[in-house]
Amino acid sequence: MAAMYLSNTETFDLWSAAKRQRRVLFALMLRNMRTKFFGNGLGYMLAVAWPLTHIIIIVAMFTVMGRVAPVGDSITLFVATGAVPFQTFNYLTRFMMTALVKSRPLLAFPEVKTLDMLFAAALLEILSAFTVVIAFLVIAWFAGVDAMPRDIVGAACALGAAVLVGLGFGLLNGIIGLAFPPWTIGYVLVQVIFWVTSGVLFVPDALPEPLREIVAWLPAVQVIEWMRSAYYEGYGGLVLDRTYIIGFAFVTIFLGLALERMMRGYVLAKRW
Repeated sequence: MAAMYLSNTETFDLWSAAKRQRRVLFALMLRNMRTKFFGNGLGYMLAVAWPLTHIIIIVAMFTVMGRVAPVGDSITLFVATGAVPFQTFNYLTRFMMTALVKSRPLLAFPEVKTLDMLFAAALLEILSAFTVVIAFLVIAWFAGVDAMPRDIVGAACALGAAVLVGLGFGLLNGIIGLAFPPWTIGYVLVQVIFWVTSGVLFVPDALPEPLREIVAWLPAVQVIEWMRSAYYEGYGGLVLDRTYIIGFAFVTIFLGLALERMMRGYVLAKRW
């Protein structure tokens, strides 16, 4: 009888803890929505509009310059299949880091932990990424562009890989940025390098052998190649390595969680 009572008590405690955790995450997500743009929840709509605007600007520039798609018939589709996975990875990484740094005072509340703030930011960016994908498909349909992949499962896996890599980088950069704030500024420069070398605007398979081997190690290149392979038959045969990028993602997630555990006391004790 006593064992049954203890078991019921433990179950109740776990359920209560899960409910508290859900409320904490939801509150942090709402706070991030309000503080991300202009201190207003409606400003969060820019989180969806901004990536779409990037795609439109690049397509417009290519159209004015008279450039054609290196692969396929649509320059819009070529740019989008590179920009969407890149922005998913990049925005997830950046906003997990900045949300943690901006929300540091909330660690004064016993209910709020570092991982709570990281995962709340991650959930919000993941929802934004999927909203961007849906919005792009709708806009492309109205514009007469066939944006549906020939391999829907492959495209979904590519987007999932971008999320995993972004989550791993976000964990690592968030903890480092919280312990050393200047890191957040330095990472902006790294993002520029990621963008230039990611393959959004070129085909990595077309590069000379030494360069192709170098860019194949970059996670952004791999998620873009994976996405484009779901649209174009035979694409990415020389660079794409799905096993590598999945392994890379899980290693970075593990390292991020381990770093958070090791630096938890230092971060909580640090004052600025």
